[in-house]
Amino acid sequence: MTASETNPDRDARSPASASETNQDLDLDAGPPANASETNQDLDLDAGPPANASETNQDLDLDAGPPANASETNPDLEDAGSPAWELLLPAASAPARARGRSLQAALREAVRSGRLVPGTRLPSSRDLAADLGVSRGLITEAYEQLAAEGYLRSGRGAGTWVGDAVRAARPRARDLAPRSTGSRADFVPGTPDVSLFPRAAWAAAQRGVLAELPHHELGYPDPRGLPRLRTALAELLARRRGVVADPERIVIVSGVSQATTVLGFVLHARGMREVGVENPGSPQHDALYAAAGVATVPLPMDDEGLAVGPLRESGVRSVVTTPAHQFPTGIAYSARRRTALLDWARSVDGFVLEDDYDGDFRYDRAPVGALQGLDPERVAYAGSVSKSLAPGLRLGWLLVPEALAEDVVERKRTMDLGHPTLDQALFARFVERGDYDRQLRRCQRAYRERRDTLVAALQEHFPGSEVTGIAAGLHVIAALPERYGPEERFLTRAAAAGVAVRPLTDYAHARAGRGGEQPGVRLVLGYARLSPARIRDGVRLMARAVAAGRD
Repeated sequence: MTASETNPDRDARSPASASETNQDLDLDAGPPANASETNQDLDLDAGPPANASETNQDLDLDAGPPANASETNPDLEDAGSPAWELLLPAASAPARARGRSLQAALREAVRSGRLVPGTRLPSSRDLAADLGVSRGLITEAYEQLAAEGYLRSGRGAGTWVGDAVRAARPRARDLAPRSTGSRADFVPGTPDVSLFPRAAWAAAQRGVLAELPHHELGYPDPRGLPRLRTALAELLARRRGVVADPERIVIVSGVSQATTVLGFVLHARGMREVGVENPGSPQHDALYAAAGVATVPLPMDDEGLAVGPLRESGVRSVVTTPAHQFPTGIAYSARRRTALLDWARSVDGFVLEDDYDGDFRYDRAPVGALQGLDPERVAYAGSVSKSLAPGLRLGWLLVPEALAEDVVERKRTMDLGHPTLDQALFARFVERGDYDRQLRRCQRAYRERRDTLVAALQEHFPGSEVTGIAAGLHVIAALPERYGPEERFLTRAAAAGVAVRPLTDYAHARAGRGGEQPGVRLVLGYARLSPARIRDGVRLMARAVAAGRD
């Protein structure tokens, strides 16, 4: 097939016969009658010779192949397909975009490795003829890519693919956390994202796009949209008992960013260590380390964080989960809350309160946030990760007056503020009562799942005890000693396709795990599992353990 048949849109610049044009024949042409007469080292961009038999032996990609093309240019085989096959779609682009399209297509061919380093390209004249475009477009593309380093050229030496380019990876990896793929996954920390209110969220999105003023699409206040901060102040005061001044609320990308921002601010104030609950969230170590702050694990007792070791540690800030401690599941006693605040005042320090699932209490109204007792000593963080979806990356931080200016400045330098559309959408969602309805929906679903898990444990593991308050998205299950040792139990459960985590997994490495405890103590997350899957998962664990004891 001739090049003109390949591209029917070619204009009058294409010759009627290949024999009438330059005898630097393209790759679709047959080989010359006498290959030994070819290539006298002509300039690639020079005009065609009068006699094809006198043409240059330094054939480019448009020249007819010798008897064995790989012998003449070993890179030619590796290039994949001829240059114009890569560029044909770009040559068919609208006239105004054709030059940019040709450059982009050629650039991508080099990046992807279809044109490997050392491959010689066609002359601008011949490539223009084969593509049915002006020679100027090809010359401009060659010059632009040579300037960028993709190509190299020299007067009388032709144009080649440069050596600076390394082929890009052909795919983008997905590093997002994924389910273990087990038959029953009791690993805590993830809500049921199928409960996300798609219809109500879509309606709020349409409303926001219709009403949002143009100026609010500019760079936002680094604290967040005033509309959202005002809505959150009312919501948090009503539901969590916080003292919420909209001027001291900062919208963040979840509690993780709130933690990192606070870490940078504490570091700038000379604090190089922060206390953390032990056992506690394993994420705190890495988040504070990123800000140059080390974590000091501090022991828990039945009432909360032990104040004696806290005083002895010398730290001036401590991270807590007082409404529903993770992972033990206890709620701090009133006496311990008071003692914790007394400590903060005595050392001129701060308590960093992570209210990660404070809205979910099933046996009574949730205990109010610690921040409400002393808003000048407590920085309060929360998010929609458990109530809506972690992928929204939307949270809030209420800061004491002493930290407010530094926190806002650090947030500004990190990302210039949270996305405006997301903030306006969530503000509308809160204002119209949709968020309250979502919280009630989640509370009903998670209470049913917790009750199902507790009943299944009692049925299949007689004598087991669920500790902690009836709240949140996980339980601590203490199984009798006869089901141990714990390591063997975990091995049997994994073999049965059940993913579980022991309580010891949440002990901080610096503190050690202490002596071996009799029996088995598990942290079981239930939010993402339906009641039927919960029952099946507990049954599978019981069968696996029973089989191992036989």
